[in-house]
Amino acid sequence: MTKIGDTVDTAPVPAEAAPDHGVPFREAFWVWVKVACLSFGGPAGQIAVMHRILVEQKRWIGETRFLHALNYCMLLPGPEAMQLAVYIGWLLHKTRGGIVAGTLFVLPGIVAIMALSWLYAGLGNVGIVQALFFGLKAAVLAIVLEAVMRIGRRALKNSVMLAIAAAAFVAIFFFDVPFPLIILSAGLIGFVGGNMGARPFLAGGGHGKVGGHALADADSALGEGTPAHARPTLAWSLRVSTIFLLLWLGPVAVLLLTLGGDSLFTDIAVFFSKMAVVTFGGAYAVLAYVAQQAVETYGWLAPGEMLDGLGMAETTPGPLIMVTQFVGFMGAFREPGTLHPMLAGTLAGLLTTWVTFVPCFLWIFLGAPFIETLRDNRALSAALAAITAAVVGVVLNLAVWFALHVLFAEVEELRAFGMTLDLPVLATVNLPSLALTLAALLAVFRFKIGMIPVLGACSAAGIAYHLATGAVG
Repeated sequence: MTKIGDTVDTAPVPAEAAPDHGVPFREAFWVWVKVACLSFGGPAGQIAVMHRILVEQKRWIGETRFLHALNYCMLLPGPEAMQLAVYIGWLLHKTRGGIVAGTLFVLPGIVAIMALSWLYAGLGNVGIVQALFFGLKAAVLAIVLEAVMRIGRRALKNSVMLAIAAAAFVAIFFFDVPFPLIILSAGLIGFVGGNMGARPFLAGGGHGKVGGHALADADSALGEGTPAHARPTLAWSLRVSTIFLLLWLGPVAVLLLTLGGDSLFTDIAVFFSKMAVVTFGGAYAVLAYVAQQAVETYGWLAPGEMLDGLGMAETTPGPLIMVTQFVGFMGAFREPGTLHPMLAGTLAGLLTTWVTFVPCFLWIFLGAPFIETLRDNRALSAALAAITAAVVGVVLNLAVWFALHVLFAEVEELRAFGMTLDLPVLATVNLPSLALTLAALLAVFRFKIGMIPVLGACSAAGIAYHLATGAVG
């Protein structure tokens, strides 16, 4: 697979040699390992981790270029944080860099979700496992809120961008406006504003400096220019499309031909291949549909188990959409056919992961070269900046949704005046969870304690609370 990039390489680069930007592939490999191991807290937290490491610490990519890549990934179906890793890995070290960055980004989550799925299927709803999730959720909530603030400070550089973010939050939180419509509307507003030369849009929203310390593209290792391998060609587009379409849909076709359309494995391959094309807005945008289909149509999960799977995905490294691996696992575990239930579940979980994430590489390797050529397009840059502002509002909505379900046992839906409100039932407040969340917020915002110590301390506190009281929050 690493030979794909040869179609656009201008000269061979020895495996151990550093490219023009001076970042050795070996060093990048271990940095991507670090990013992967720290990718907790959903897309907001994951993007913040990448920004902190790649822009602020390593200075490999500048602020403007980072946000330009992020804006493109926000438009794609699938997990935007994983696709951002593929994009930056590709910029740094061609196709092999993108493959390594993307694979490493999801690998810890694959291992963690698989291990938890085995535990869940083998032992059931074990109290100690619930206690671990209880503690981790409090830490994740604090980390996500901190990440929203970090991204917001960088993306909302003027009142217009702030208004776009606020409008996006109101639209999705109060009126259930579909995520794609919000993104398209923000992009259109930004495109028109940039084309007219309006100053707030030309300022680029998140493309300005933050407190005078944002890393300019020219001062980064990548610089401002476009690498030779990042220039689009027809031959490259045709080749990368063919290879990754075969990798993605080839296994689906083999299952259809060998097992037929009535096989559970075929159902999983086809269903989650469809999901890979329509998962705009990240995991939360499609979880309701996936849960409905998995429970009511296919019978893969029992009611309530989707939330258990989401708890696994929220509190392990990797994209939240990794919950689909748990869905596939449990479906095959309950209907293993001639296979051992654990083996069937494992194979189905891996199949689900394959058809979910392979398309992400296709979207980046096919589209990113064209996006790179448009970095200096004023109207497009303004549209992408407006999209970033809107996404801040959407992610804030997700943080609020997460907080409601972490801190309260019951949340009621209220409909009035065309609005839909999720309101907590105050009498069901989870006081231990609230106390632990406040402690995590204090650690993150007041004392600036790192992500891993906060996650570790909260998980230990959750287990200790369970051992002391027998409850899980």
